[in-house]
Amino acid sequence: MVGDQPLVADLFELPAAADQGLLCTNLRTLTGQRPVFADHIESVFFFPYSHIRFVEISPGSEGATAGMGGDVAVDAAPADGGSGPAEPEPEPELELDEDFLRRVREV
Repeated sequence: MVGDQPLVADLFELPAAADQGLLCTNLRTLTGQRPVFADHIESVFFFPYSHIRFVEISPGSEGATAGMGGDVAVDAAPADGGSGPAEPEPEPELELDEDFLRRVREV
């Protein structure tokens, strides 16, 4: 979340382009503790996208598709409480898009 430490949550479904925010449950910090603003981590939470920097969906998460991922602000684990695979899959080698890098440098 913007201005806060990363959180881990269970999603009900993958985010869609038309969504206004992120609906989740089982909200916790990376250490597994309850965030100070949440009375019960098992409650249902709705965060408008204006309060979220980015979302990472782990490659081993149920319903995750190839190519999704990044740094964690809110990490989605399977809604059924499963832990995913025992060992993470290696990330594929990404190609650098020179045109994109040029545009970033210009900004």
